[in-house]
Amino acid sequence: MSADGGREKQIRYAVIMAGGVGTRFWPRSRRRRPKQFLAIQGRQSLLQWTFRRVRGIVPPARVLVVASREFAGQIRRQLPSLPPANVIVEPDARGTGPCLALAAARIARRHSGAIMAVFPADHVVTDLPRFRRAILTGFSVAEKAGCLVTFGIPPTGPEVGYGYVEVGDVVRRVPPRVRWVKRFHEKPELSTAKKYVKAGRYLWNSGMFAWSVDTLRRAFDAHAPRIASVMRALEDAPDDGPGSRTWRTAYRRLPVVSIDVAVMERAQRVAVVDGDFGWSDVGSWAAAGEIWGTDEAGNARRGSTLLLDCRDTVVFGDDRLIAMLGVDDLVVVDSPGAVLVCRKSRAQEVRRIVSALTHTRHRRLL
Repeated sequence: MSADGGREKQIRYAVIMAGGVGTRFWPRSRRRRPKQFLAIQGRQSLLQWTFRRVRGIVPPARVLVVASREFAGQIRRQLPSLPPANVIVEPDARGTGPCLALAAARIARRHSGAIMAVFPADHVVTDLPRFRRAILTGFSVAEKAGCLVTFGIPPTGPEVGYGYVEVGDVVRRVPPRVRWVKRFHEKPELSTAKKYVKAGRYLWNSGMFAWSVDTLRRAFDAHAPRIASVMRALEDAPDDGPGSRTWRTAYRRLPVVSIDVAVMERAQRVAVVDGDFGWSDVGSWAAAGEIWGTDEAGNARRGSTLLLDCRDTVVFGDDRLIAMLGVDDLVVVDSPGAVLVCRKSRAQEVRRIVSALTHTRHRRLL
């Protein structure tokens, strides 16, 4: 099996999921401008970087971005080369399961036998050639094996913030390697994560996928029939206007469920492509060092900062100077109207602040 599968036998699409709320990047991330729209990696937003990556694999005319109505305007402004009709508006946020059924149905209306790859809008990838080879391999496996495909990241440590993919028999030995998935595992405790890394047969679950529209439809039929019925209703709908009200109502009544829970964890034939391409889901401010780099003391910084005798800190300045002296393991983020200070080791808990603010007079800062 060649990396690109030879001549394309099926039309290929890329779907970018851009509906996340990004609560762990407060206070820079807000409800109306979540993480994927922020320029955390250089001058472009994470969404723009994601679009740039996938545009090198499929043409812009076959890139779809899915999000809620409130983000549609930002998407079109940030991605001017994306055809306006390729912004898919969800009737309601119901999780990645219904989201991808909606995207697959839209693709089926254009090309019924198409293959689609799926990408979160807020991830970072640093090795673009390897990324391209991995995605082309995923397309090829999805086409030839007719199975669901996921992309797993070789772990660099016992990370408790990610789900894990346990691998089995080899499908393809030539890099990027492809294996059958034995089992999906939820985010583990630290002791379990250490065992996974030591065992050498577990990958981080990246949340990126590839499959044919037909394969995904059959998976929904088998494991999530309510989602399958809405997907078929959209495929058969005469248009996306008022005449589609019935399927929109049905969509809003779907359970909130991830694609992992709805399909991936239950399916029998799932392949995983090794994704050794410098990946990060930028899950919290603690991950900033992976993107920005660090100085010799482990400090990661952006904006106007002055650090003296500090270690392992993350600092994001705005207009004001942030000066720090003799501290370690801290995150300090300045933004208009709010400043965040927390232990770096507790950066995953920033969403607790967002939750607490909903009940105060400061909820305007959400």
